[in-house]
Amino acid sequence: MKDTIVSLLEGAVTALKHQGVLPNDLQPSIKVDPTKDKAHGDYATNLALMLAKPAGKNPRELANALVEALPDSDAIQKTEIAGPGFINFFAAADAAAQIVAQVLDCGDTFGRSMAGKGAKVQVEFVSANPTGPLHVGHGRGAAIGDCLCRLLEATGFDVTREFYYNDAGAQIANLARSVQARVKGLGPDDESWPEDGYRGEYIVDVANDYLAGKTVSADDREVTGKKDPDDLDAIQAFAVAWLRREQDLDLKAFGVEFDVYFLESSLYEDGKVDATVEKLVSAGHTYEDDGAMWLRTTDFGDDKDRVMRKRDGGYTYFLPDVAYHLDKWQRGFKTVINEQGADHHSTVTRVRAGLQALEVGIPKGWPDYVLHQMVMVTRSGVEVKLSKRAGSYVTVRDLIDEVGRDATRFFLAARRADSQLTFDIDLARSQSNDNPVYYIQYAHARVCSMLRKAQDADQPFDHALALANLALLDSDQEKAVLNRLARFPEVVETAAKNREPQQVAQYLLDLSGDFHTCYNAVKVMVEDDTLRNTRLALGLATRQVLRNGLDLMGVSAPEEM
Repeated sequence: MKDTIVSLLEGAVTALKHQGVLPNDLQPSIKVDPTKDKAHGDYATNLALMLAKPAGKNPRELANALVEALPDSDAIQKTEIAGPGFINFFAAADAAAQIVAQVLDCGDTFGRSMAGKGAKVQVEFVSANPTGPLHVGHGRGAAIGDCLCRLLEATGFDVTREFYYNDAGAQIANLARSVQARVKGLGPDDESWPEDGYRGEYIVDVANDYLAGKTVSADDREVTGKKDPDDLDAIQAFAVAWLRREQDLDLKAFGVEFDVYFLESSLYEDGKVDATVEKLVSAGHTYEDDGAMWLRTTDFGDDKDRVMRKRDGGYTYFLPDVAYHLDKWQRGFKTVINEQGADHHSTVTRVRAGLQALEVGIPKGWPDYVLHQMVMVTRSGVEVKLSKRAGSYVTVRDLIDEVGRDATRFFLAARRADSQLTFDIDLARSQSNDNPVYYIQYAHARVCSMLRKAQDADQPFDHALALANLALLDSDQEKAVLNRLARFPEVVETAAKNREPQQVAQYLLDLSGDFHTCYNAVKVMVEDDTLRNTRLALGLATRQVLRNGLDLMGVSAPEEM
């Protein structure tokens, strides 16, 4: 319906150009939005206000001219001019209801498009250090990142999901020393325990498996415990592989999979870090000072220059990040989206500056970033801070065990990434309309229940009869559902474009609210076969769109609750 109205307005603009009312070189961007108050129609446009100045006319006068120039259409029942020059459109009942036929015809593909035209997009998300189980912050990144990938795929992009393992550096060394201490029978309370050692119970499991000579499989390798308490390198290799496997199990429990696992250590092994340094030096953007090598990141918008190589010869953490992103570019990814925690905010400018300094054709502002804020977990109104397994934080597995995958995923992705999130365990577990996941899934299950009742009453759904009489869906409550259904494709495309999965979550809540209201106001199981089947068709279309939207969130659509 929205596309139909835009097309009609384009026809009106063309007609007014021929009449000399509008300049011929005018190419307006026509915006049509659903109305908030149905007394003002189904859709509205501010086109007359936008074109009044170039046309040299009063907005209401121009609005009248546009309405008079609209091509004839059975889709529009009437138009009204409101306020300073808004044009309100009232959709004809049978035309508005055709969205039901469209949804039922498209099925699982309704809402999908080829807007992306098959363009390659890489999304990097989670990218946790392999030093412990995934915490709730990683979980939020996993939920947002995976939903974003699903949205991009639904809008025609060729998506690669990538996980970057920081398997080199000080934190990995601390992990190895922590496991070694446990291997030697020490605990966190011992004086010789590593100062920055990891204290969670999982360290005991790693140490026990190492001493038992067990073999663990990570994405690209198998590592067997050597049982030697003094071989720190062997302990480190085993611990990293053990925790990579553990994190992979966490992600699978969360319904998240990756196409590529990229190791930071490979950048050093393959000489890519050194090659990046050489490129930066040859481009003339480095200098030596106080025994360290610096990069002039201020040349590219940073607030101060950054150390690349420290006085002891080691590289700072942002240099391998630059090398890693250069590798992404060289792999042909012209669009890269990094979903990370807000604590990475300071690295955005540095990484982009480093990439610009390479002078290899990478555009300014590449890559894109989606940064999520922290998550606070509460139970009975009190913050939950500790997990026995992790030692110092709540894990993703804790939440999944407490409230299930569906609620965990939805709650973590249903708010804007840049807003802080309070995860209320009690709410997520509740079976009430206050729980958004329950509310949406119940709407889906409610339709399934309607169909079972029809079947049990020997009144199975008659598809042909329903679609021949869609104009009967003319109550205010039914029209609200119809209009909401029609918006789904635009919501999907906008959410993908803006990198905002929470738009889909909000849409599902709104659709569920419209449906529940309609269900309570309009009786479905009536004696009249035509009316009953038409209303069942509306329910079926609603169920389909709910299922499609829940799939984009990685959430199930149960048939019974």
